[in-house]
Amino acid sequence: MDNNLEIQGLTQSQVEKRVQAGKTNVMVDSVSKTTREIIIENTFTYFNMIFFVLTILVCLAGSFRSLTFLPVVIGNTLIGIFQEVRAKNVLEKMNILNAPSTTVIRNGERIQVSSEQLVLDDVVVFHGGEQIPADAVVLSGEVQVNESLLTGESDELTKKAGMRLMSGSFIVSGECYARLEKVGEDSYISKLTLEAKKMGSGEQSEMIRAINKLVKWVGIAVIPVGIILFAQGYFVNHETFSESIVAMVAAVIGMIPEGLYLLTTVALAVSTIRLAKQKVLLHDMKSIETLARVDVLCVDKTGTITENNMIVNECIETEEYEDDSSLPPLEVMIGDFANNMSSDNITMEALKKKYTQNSGKPAVSRTSFSSRVKYSSVTYEDGAYVLGAPELVLREDYANYEDFIRDLAGKGYRVLVFGKYLGTIDGEPLTDKVIPYGIITLSNAIREMAPKTFKYFENQGVTVKVISGDNAATVAEVSNQAGIANAENYVDATTLQSEEDIYRAVNENTVFGRVTPKQKQQMVQALQKAGHTVAMTGDGVNDILAMKDADCSVAMASGSDAAAQAAQVVLLESDFSKMPSVVLEGRRVVNNIQRSASLFLVKNIFSFLLSIFSAVFMITYPLEPSQVSLISMFTIGVPGFFLAMETNKSRIKGNFLANVLLRALPAGLTDVVAVGALVMCGRAFGLETNEVATAATMLLAIVGFMILFRISEPFNLLRKIVWIGNIAGLAICGLFLNKLFAMSSLSSRCILLFVMFSFAADSIFRYLTMLFGKINKKFNK
Repeated sequence: MDNNLEIQGLTQSQVEKRVQAGKTNVMVDSVSKTTREIIIENTFTYFNMIFFVLTILVCLAGSFRSLTFLPVVIGNTLIGIFQEVRAKNVLEKMNILNAPSTTVIRNGERIQVSSEQLVLDDVVVFHGGEQIPADAVVLSGEVQVNESLLTGESDELTKKAGMRLMSGSFIVSGECYARLEKVGEDSYISKLTLEAKKMGSGEQSEMIRAINKLVKWVGIAVIPVGIILFAQGYFVNHETFSESIVAMVAAVIGMIPEGLYLLTTVALAVSTIRLAKQKVLLHDMKSIETLARVDVLCVDKTGTITENNMIVNECIETEEYEDDSSLPPLEVMIGDFANNMSSDNITMEALKKKYTQNSGKPAVSRTSFSSRVKYSSVTYEDGAYVLGAPELVLREDYANYEDFIRDLAGKGYRVLVFGKYLGTIDGEPLTDKVIPYGIITLSNAIREMAPKTFKYFENQGVTVKVISGDNAATVAEVSNQAGIANAENYVDATTLQSEEDIYRAVNENTVFGRVTPKQKQQMVQALQKAGHTVAMTGDGVNDILAMKDADCSVAMASGSDAAAQAAQVVLLESDFSKMPSVVLEGRRVVNNIQRSASLFLVKNIFSFLLSIFSAVFMITYPLEPSQVSLISMFTIGVPGFFLAMETNKSRIKGNFLANVLLRALPAGLTDVVAVGALVMCGRAFGLETNEVATAATMLLAIVGFMILFRISEPFNLLRKIVWIGNIAGLAICGLFLNKLFAMSSLSSRCILLFVMFSFAADSIFRYLTMLFGKINKKFNK
């Protein structure tokens, strides 16, 4: 390493040598799957393995028309791969566009590069709000660092020259030069990521958990049921090997929800692409469901309610300043203060813009603003000066200015106190006296669409909580101007001393001021403890702890890199008015999958119960695989996918699994009763097995279209086309492809039985629907 490395950084030739040696900062990806992984996961599934075994058995039995399920299985797999790869490519393109950049010194010049273009020994410049992309050692400067994402400890640590910075932690405030010691797979965050990959994919949404639970139990049940049905047909009923295999295969494929995973994957992938077009990036596709279920939305004032910039309104001189004639102009004093600070937050940017006049007075040391202690400081040879929250800067002297400051805060201004500190700054809360010289007021413009957005959430039954580090009265006034309901109910978080205080306050109030990052996290936890599903929006490093614990986290791209990387949802245009679109997209996905999933479960419930019926009454399973495939295609698969892509703005109600099962049970039970009775009557009347199977198929189709009719209400043009089109499709296949789908002609007696049980099925379905509707209402209550 060159001796002048710390000043000049690496040369271009040194960078190229490190790139060739593989010493780059290409991170281990914890979320995105490779195309190869997607293909493997969609192809080598448990149910595909069962379908493969069934295919071999059907071929051995010589019943090749029973392979009609195979194109559906192959199609499901290919569509699932295509949509997931497509969504992955969209997300990757957006991630590249939104990737965090780092300031690096190369050839003695500052340049911006993406974090993955960094190499070993690069000298980088870190500012407040940035996430540290690789392990580094501080060369010069001083920063406050939060390592909570790595260690769980929320305390801010001061890092000076010679101290190490861990990748994955983030800079709260300050500026420093640092040299990268470990990059890429060698970095601390990459090792943690690899451990996380070994442990699993983490918590899943309720819908995914419910579907996994269903698939798990079906997967356990199909093998013993299949063995029992084959043994019964071959050894008890003395049917041929071919007949026993075909009957068993029909029962098993009827029990497998082969399209349910595909439906969910495709619907989530399509939603991801739709939101991407609206400049909304999902780091996790499943987060869209969580956000749709949210009933409490926690927001910060700056960047969410207001624009992400500030302006200085005025600086009011205090009596203490006016009484001391030896002091230079106040504007110059504040200009010196701002000149010696880095622009690591919007407040300091506003001060630098306003107070451009300064004396060039050099600083001995400085402390950047910290959300923990609520002040920043500059120390000169003649003493220290501080700028921060009046309550925490003035402390016991605050009462002298309380009424005046409260009036300013009540107008929606952010109020800061500038003054001289009579002690020594150590980065901890102030303890000695501060002589106030000026009271500075700042303000943010309220976002144009904010009132309309908050009104939407109010109408949807979503409670908004405003959690900010600013003065509570200021935040309450701004919240009121933005149209947030109950904004007059506010509390100063400095008065909340215990978790019990926080729990009580957060459930009784709407606006919270002077909140520390740790308190934000505790407030989210308190809301969750009270049974709420909580979303947390933010744009700064002080929001990350709360975002990490929230059920769903939303970041503004214009905020800190650390917040954007920690969030599940990123608003790329930092436009909070896009939030209703995200919620509506989540509702569309969950409601439509919930509705379509009930179609899939009708077949599974029917096949499982009819298999048990067949085993108990020692009869061969009455349907063939091709007949099950025909019914599945036109009463489940095709209509299910059309319905899953529809617009649906209804609020999500109840438990996913309960809703799906209670909708599916009436039709599933109707199918079992009607088909079971038809089979028993067919045996009693001596009807041919093939005509009973055909009549049973037609009966299943009628019940299938009954439930399709019910879940399609109220009808629109698309639903009418889907319903009528699938009836026509099934009729055409039954008439013109009758041999392929094992549809035979019916005798007059069989037609009579079919008509009778069709009317019976209508009555059974209607009464069961009413019964389970009442059960569903009670369950949801």
